[in-house]
Amino acid sequence: MSEYSKYTTGEIAKLCGVSVRTVQYYDKRGILVPSEISEGGRRIYSEDDLQKLKIICFLRELDISINSISEILQEENPQNLIELLLSQQEQVLISEINERQEQLKTLKKLLCILKGDKDFSVKSIGDIAYQMKNKNKLKKARCILLTIGIIIDIIEVATIVLWITTGMWLPFVIGMCICAILGVWASLYYMKRVAYICPQCHEKFKPTKKEMFFAKHTPKARKLCCTCCGYKGYCVEVAADNLE
Repeated sequence: MSEYSKYTTGEIAKLCGVSVRTVQYYDKRGILVPSEISEGGRRIYSEDDLQKLKIICFLRELDISINSISEILQEENPQNLIELLLSQQEQVLISEINERQEQLKTLKKLLCILKGDKDFSVKSIGDIAYQMKNKNKLKKARCILLTIGIIIDIIEVATIVLWITTGMWLPFVIGMCICAILGVWASLYYMKRVAYICPQCHEKFKPTKKEMFFAKHTPKARKLCCTCCGYKGYCVEVAADNLE
């Protein structure tokens, strides 16, 4: 390892735009162990360690937990999953750029209407407004799931407090039944609207509801068995409408 490929904790932290404490935390969690420790006890990182930290930072930006990152890095071929995540992120960014460009065009057209430079029909204006709607169905499904989760939490806390303060247990029982119904509905709703891409064969598939329900998962991926090639590992989540 050449001198130029060695970094101290402070240097590698600066290169990746994170704090020294963050690097130390990743070291403590065992996902970024330094390649070398000097005679004086200083932790020395290699060029490979630098690239690994960049990958960890990218996965953290995708809201993937430290535990999930640790599991991903322990996969037999983590590069396949990481490559797929990168590809997905690239498509998201391209989509966002295109969406912003379309919104900019729309705003310019609407400004022309307001200034009286062009004579658009009501139908044309309606078409322009439609283009500005959010078409991210996966994001919408996640928002609905989160909303149901918050409602369930409120019902649970409220009925427990009522039981403790007044001794009335019946509202708690009724509340738990409502929560169970909402939970089942939300789960089925979400499962129906998502699919997964295998990092091994890159095919899109839908797992069984039972497998999906019990599988380990992160905000962006779920540990499943690909129905196309039999690969077992984390697969990237996409909107079910993307299935061809």
